[in-house]
Amino acid sequence: MTNYSESNPTSNIATSKSPHTDYRHLDFDKLTPMNQHYVTVKKQYPNALLMYRVGDFFECFFQDAVTISQELEIALTSKEGGKEIGRVAMTGVPHHALDRYSRLLVEKGYALAICDQVEDSAQAAAEGRMVERKITKLLTPGTLTDEGMLTAKRNNFLAAIVIAGEHWGLAYADISTGEFFTTQSQELSNLNLELLRLQPSEILIPTNAPDINSLLRPGEKSDYLNNNLPDCFCYSLRSQTSFTLNEAKPRLLITFGVRSLEGMGCEHLPLAIRAAGGLLEYLEDTQKAHQVPLQALRTYNQVDFLILDHQTRRNLEITQTIRDGSFHGSLLWALDRTCTPMGGRALRRWLLEPLLSIKGIIARQDTIQELNDNPSLRQDLRQLLRHIYDLERITGRVGAGTANARDLLSLAESLVKLTELSQLARLGTSPYLKALQTIPPELEQLGKHVVNHLVETPPLHLKDGGVIRDGINSDLDMMRHRLKDDHQWLANLEITERQRTGVSNLKVGYNKTFGYYISLPRSKAEQAPDNYVRKQTLTNEERYITSELKERENRILTAEDDLNKLEYEIFVELRLEVAQKGQQIRHIAKAVAAIDVLGGLAEVAVFQGYCRPQIMEGRQIEIIEGRHPVVEQSLAVGLFVPNSTRLGNSKTEDTPDLIILTGPNASGKSCYLRQVGLIQLMAQTGSFIPATSAKLGISDRIFTRVGAVDDLATGQSTFMVEMNETANILNHGTNKSLILLDEIGRGTATFDGLSIAWAVAEYLATEIQGRTIFATHYHELNELASILSNVANYQVTVQELAHEIIFLHQVRPGGADKSYGIEAGRLAGLPPSVITRAKQVMNQIEKHSKIALGLRKGIKKVNPVKDTKTKGELIEQLDIFGDN
Repeated sequence: MTNYSESNPTSNIATSKSPHTDYRHLDFDKLTPMNQHYVTVKKQYPNALLMYRVGDFFECFFQDAVTISQELEIALTSKEGGKEIGRVAMTGVPHHALDRYSRLLVEKGYALAICDQVEDSAQAAAEGRMVERKITKLLTPGTLTDEGMLTAKRNNFLAAIVIAGEHWGLAYADISTGEFFTTQSQELSNLNLELLRLQPSEILIPTNAPDINSLLRPGEKSDYLNNNLPDCFCYSLRSQTSFTLNEAKPRLLITFGVRSLEGMGCEHLPLAIRAAGGLLEYLEDTQKAHQVPLQALRTYNQVDFLILDHQTRRNLEITQTIRDGSFHGSLLWALDRTCTPMGGRALRRWLLEPLLSIKGIIARQDTIQELNDNPSLRQDLRQLLRHIYDLERITGRVGAGTANARDLLSLAESLVKLTELSQLARLGTSPYLKALQTIPPELEQLGKHVVNHLVETPPLHLKDGGVIRDGINSDLDMMRHRLKDDHQWLANLEITERQRTGVSNLKVGYNKTFGYYISLPRSKAEQAPDNYVRKQTLTNEERYITSELKERENRILTAEDDLNKLEYEIFVELRLEVAQKGQQIRHIAKAVAAIDVLGGLAEVAVFQGYCRPQIMEGRQIEIIEGRHPVVEQSLAVGLFVPNSTRLGNSKTEDTPDLIILTGPNASGKSCYLRQVGLIQLMAQTGSFIPATSAKLGISDRIFTRVGAVDDLATGQSTFMVEMNETANILNHGTNKSLILLDEIGRGTATFDGLSIAWAVAEYLATEIQGRTIFATHYHELNELASILSNVANYQVTVQELAHEIIFLHQVRPGGADKSYGIEAGRLAGLPPSVITRAKQVMNQIEKHSKIALGLRKGIKKVNPVKDTKTKGELIEQLDIFGDN
């Protein structure tokens, strides 16, 4: 659990020099009135950091102050808490910097309750009472909607899970876009896969913990969390009550106004229902100020798309790099040419959810092909898309009642542009273009209606006025006319009073505390007319009012309040009109996002020279002159060396099930492995691929094991991490999987490592028979190709000169017998004496090594696909380390 907790306060009892940090040990009645109110509100939101508005600052007291001081690295001070209490811990941030500091705290996993002033402090002071404050916003990592706190091209998911033995239910939603999904499955490892794919900002877990409010701080562990869940997320413990079927199901039925969940696909999935209902209850609890307009709940299955485990996503660097977790250098970076935030989010989802349906893949390919063949259509579409705002998230804020005038105007202008987009789409015939050809005419009318109501440049804050155009409301126009007359009277007053008094520097001004006034220099005070009433004396001037000025002031201030109130009412009605079309807008937004993705992929395909792969039934992988999509863009044009790949047709010698790939360090083996994986992934996303041509069968999963590091948090060595990853592949791989392995068995002793590598390769070729590339420095594995007919040897070639080697980065048939590791060490800068000694040692080892004895002792070549021997007989024949 990573939300804020009051538990374990820094200090329970304050000394004369240390302020109180725990209000629970203090006498409530002896606190100052403001601290009493702070504590009262804090008790209502015990799991959140309470940001309490005091003047121009948002202050925090007690343990909250200590936490914020530590997390934001700002000064911890103190304030008088009461005559008999002493000083209490305090810290604060300027009100204008609240969003920036809030984002930092939420990113660290904290929830924030914003308690703002809801009335004019001057009025409260005049009446001799404390200014009224209320919770105006509750921020948690998974419930953010403010544009400034979200990443435009990435979803912000809130998830909820229910676990029953090995079975589990999962629901997740992005309340900024309204997306809402649920699923149910078994095996906790599959739950981990899904959580790591979604990367939710916050995960809700039901618990029967005795003190549900005693939540953990970021980085701490909890006995209530299942030890098998990933440690990298923010978990929030919730009462089990809202996650029971009796509570969850009725909540879903009422929320969506249905009698059955059959239409949503989860009627007979109790754990999925419980997770979704618990998530809804959390939204009701945290979003009290406004309703969250979620789309209809959709049920999905993990097997609906190609499965990518966490290690594969990491090793293929799909959304971020391994080295520093940056976007630059990832596959998403190489392919993202989207023009809208909606398109950016959709592309990320597509890359993490490659399709299994050939029909679905071809539909995307057809659209890319048409946009490639019609460059003017592609460019016109992309140019128009740049003028369309984030329809999904703005619609979410509109439905929640938090959208301001600028949001509404951006949405309206985008709706008007949809008609142009529809007209362009009619020039095409492919599936995704057809989806845009019919835009409901009422959306364009709504857009024009809103544009006609709002001024061209609305203010940021709604209640400041100046939002609605003239001519929209007769009462509004009349009030503005009267107010304009009064302001004109004020402007004329300064001129007339200068003439009447003879004081040329007389001024008419306004002060928030005293209102309108007439100012005279003190040296001219004797020239003040009899009807001037002195209001305030300053160092250099005297300020006066008159009865007529006071009357005008009352009229102006009242009129301004009434005017702003009426404008706000008109705007709210306008916003409600738009909210009623929310579902239609979101439906169109999905079509816009899809065409944005495909237009961007077409752009990449044109400028990078990608081809359209032929998607086939079966297991064949044939890539002619394939390239790594990221590395190619990182190098100068023409420098990348393409390589072909043939796998999955064991009937032909040049298309094996398993390739043993050998070659020197730094020659490009890992790049080649990743290249094949990325091309397969891109093809099943529907994208064109970096190759001359390709024929690809559908893969159900892509596995990669490339490099390993210690997992100190769980006490696992590099070798154990490697073995865990390898075990996962061997236990879940099928003959339709694409398996990419780099250096199995290198983390242990040579004989152990070779034995494990041999056994793993043999198992992959004979038992799983998946399409596999096995990169290794164990040259002895080349012997497998002479034993098993579905195994072939390939090498990354080098040109060996007298005193150096040149890496050619070309993958060719045949096995290498050298790794040139010593030469790689020389290039890395090892001292010459070390290089010389290494060569001497290597020569001795090569002369006396018996590691290869028995590898070829009369074993005939077998075909694991066709051979009729029993499993036991086949293993006995392959027992190369037996008595021989």
